[in-house]
Amino acid sequence: MRYRIILFRAMNTGGIRAPVVEQRAMANEMGLTNPRTLAASGNLVVDSDRDPGALEAALEAETERRFGRRIETIVRTPDQWAALIAANPFPEQAAANGSRLLVMVMKAGLADGALETLQALAIGDERAAAVDNTLYLWCADGIGRSKMAEKAVPRLTGTGTGRNWNTVLKLATMVGVGEVFPSGG
Repeated sequence: MRYRIILFRAMNTGGIRAPVVEQRAMANEMGLTNPRTLAASGNLVVDSDRDPGALEAALEAETERRFGRRIETIVRTPDQWAALIAANPFPEQAAANGSRLLVMVMKAGLADGALETLQALAIGDERAAAVDNTLYLWCADGIGRSKMAEKAVPRLTGTGTGRNWNTVLKLATMVGVGEVFPSGG
């Protein structure tokens, strides 16, 4: 059995309330085993060998049926998650303060021109980089204070969902790849 990391975009926002108990119940009812959540912000890990794309579609259909709104979903395998961690262009910053590195996992790639627009919004020591299907935003003064992070919305970037580096590493640990990257990258 393989694991799947499931990221829900905007779970528990926009009028949709889906407590973690309901997220786990939904996963069980869909035949996904051993569902585990991390925080109450749309992070779910399950035991499954289902194709990530097919699982995304099934979860989106089920969230629409169950909660009355399709919740955009991104599914990654442990190997994909390990690659996302290994590709981090800001390992020193992540090791120093993981709460200030925003990792945006994109559903279908970054929109044309988005990286350049975000880089132009960077102030001081802020940085933005994209590797494969992931956008990394180093927000030196904190994610909540960064105009760059504030503007990293689907209209500009394409569909994706962000997690800070600490959460990225916790999810990695949940699927057995966290111990490979103990120092932030």
